[in-house]
Amino acid sequence: MINVPELFGESVFNLQVMQDKLPKEVFKSLKKTIDEGVPLDAGVASIVANAMKDWAVEKGATHYTHWFQPMTGITAEKHDSFITPTKDGKVIMDFSGKELVVGEPDASSFPSGGVRATFEARGYTAWDPTSFAFIKDGTLCIPTAFFSYSGEVLDKKTPLLKSMRALNKQALRILRLFGNTTAKRVYPTVGAEQEYFLIDRKMYDARKDLIFSGRTLFGAKPPKGQEMEDHYFGPIKKRVSDFMHDLDIELWRVGILAKTKHNEVAPSQHELAPIFSITNVASDQNQLMMEIMKKVAAKHGLYCLLHEKPFAGVNGSGKHNNWSMSTDTGLNLLDPGSTPAENSQFITFLLAVIKAVDEYQDLLRLSVASAGNDHRLGANEAPPAIVSMYIGEELAGVIEALEKDVKYSGKGKQLMKLGVDTLPDLPKDTTDRNRTSPFAFTGNKFEFRMLGSTFSIAGPNIIINTIVADELRQFADELEGAKDFNAALHDLVARTIREHKRIIFNGNNYTEEWTREAKKRGLLNLRNSAEALPYFAAKKNIELFERNSVFTEREVTSRMEIMLENYGKVLTIEALTMIEMGKKDIFPAVNAYIAELCNTIMAKKPFGLPWTAEGELIKKLSSANESMYAKISEIETLLVAVKEITDVKEVARFFADKIIPVMQEMRAYADEMEVNTAKKYWPFPTYGDILFSVS
Repeated sequence: MINVPELFGESVFNLQVMQDKLPKEVFKSLKKTIDEGVPLDAGVASIVANAMKDWAVEKGATHYTHWFQPMTGITAEKHDSFITPTKDGKVIMDFSGKELVVGEPDASSFPSGGVRATFEARGYTAWDPTSFAFIKDGTLCIPTAFFSYSGEVLDKKTPLLKSMRALNKQALRILRLFGNTTAKRVYPTVGAEQEYFLIDRKMYDARKDLIFSGRTLFGAKPPKGQEMEDHYFGPIKKRVSDFMHDLDIELWRVGILAKTKHNEVAPSQHELAPIFSITNVASDQNQLMMEIMKKVAAKHGLYCLLHEKPFAGVNGSGKHNNWSMSTDTGLNLLDPGSTPAENSQFITFLLAVIKAVDEYQDLLRLSVASAGNDHRLGANEAPPAIVSMYIGEELAGVIEALEKDVKYSGKGKQLMKLGVDTLPDLPKDTTDRNRTSPFAFTGNKFEFRMLGSTFSIAGPNIIINTIVADELRQFADELEGAKDFNAALHDLVARTIREHKRIIFNGNNYTEEWTREAKKRGLLNLRNSAEALPYFAAKKNIELFERNSVFTEREVTSRMEIMLENYGKVLTIEALTMIEMGKKDIFPAVNAYIAELCNTIMAKKPFGLPWTAEGELIKKLSSANESMYAKISEIETLLVAVKEITDVKEVARFFADKIIPVMQEMRAYADEMEVNTAKKYWPFPTYGDILFSVS
């Protein structure tokens, strides 16, 4: 029997462990840093380091690492042992305050987007005391920020922390205007639902495309996919259930609040959902979760696919980012209240989010842009590339009433002034759930559904925190100087609704009608990453980040460069993989089958037996194989041409406009041949083999 409360967090240097291991005053000082963000007392670090080391060694750790998140989208770590030599030739286990607070990994081989030269190798990691250290594979992992010798930010954690600080500052200003003097901090919180595929490891090893790119670059649709809708929430297969059981245990050990697990829509697709955490902690834990998922899968002879679209024709995998704001006193700022003041406060924060999403559609769209996610956005499985918001009929009615200066009661209309009259009591679930909406209000939070399954949630949450912080700043600037607060709030609310209601859409986002309607409203439709990513460096966006001290202009442009370069690199790998599989696997396999068909015809002819079917099949396969090979040559020519382009934005557009269409044409020929080639000749497992291989 598993004692979950005892198991939970056993490998985490959490508050309970700190309280047990640290002197009272040291614990008090460290907790103040964690809770209030005050600078860490330098004298505390050495005491904390020694206690952390002793605890880790007791747990079997021999090494420590500063665990950081460079702009690769995954985590990085350099392991150092605790051993320190003594004069008598022996060693002791030692760990200093300096080693806890600052580390020095090589920074030259991590993406920098031109911020620094390759030969500038020195980089530093700095401890983030708000995210607990943990033990993984015998190593003490210390969550840290990562920056260069000259101070440039080289990671995803640092700007995330800065965006949280900006949101805290501006949200507190609004709370003070509503008379809240007890809250000391406002935290953005996130619960990131993680979708993934589980396939048999042998199937994975037999597919070069899965190995090199994480997705299948070829594959005809199997006779059965997700049409019967029998996999979603269906009984979990034994092998998968065993994996999920072990995964829960490993996640609970490191303090990850894994809560829900179930089958998703596509065959072999599943989902795991955690309980909400403070955003930087949630981001760290989601990165760790993805790593643990792969390790646990390997122990069960499985492979965990986290690509956004590993299989064409069935649903891809997303990561639903449930975002809200809470005070240190436990108040959810997106939870409707029952008194006039509470209602007004809720509406103010709600409208700040609405205004932010409308004004910064481009940033939200590019925050989820990648070569992988381009295959998923816009399909009937994920939100489209057009950013809009769903708030439900009830809140839409409230918003309309506020704009028109009438009281929403569901029946009659009466004049209303915010702060004087009350809104109707709103139940916790004020909306249905709209799976087609990119940014949906779901009761007391917003669900940003556009993230791809491989994404670090840091990037999108940097954007959400920053844009909402900036709108709250504008609201506070206007309201703090008002002579009549209620009147000023009333005018602010009505104006904000009038100017930004175009972003609200409560219907089906999948329809062509909505695409046309969105265009009429002036909403952006950035169909792929090549179109979306250059918006990062738009003047208004740079000003936004600098105004809120999240990014400098140089940091914005460097990140844009990195994302555009990565887009081209991913597609180059995919194109080269297709060329190799086409030339070395598919082309010769089909020719071998054609040869067998020819031999069959030769064997039939002397006996006057019919061979029409073989002849037609030979024509089909021969024509498709020749056409596929021609497309290979075309892709090779295009890959040479793209190397001559120096501007990363032009490179991305060249891939999107020129290379991807030819890759799709090549795939179409290959998939046609798969359907018509005898199974014993086809060189790798089919979709039917892969998707239904786990029993």
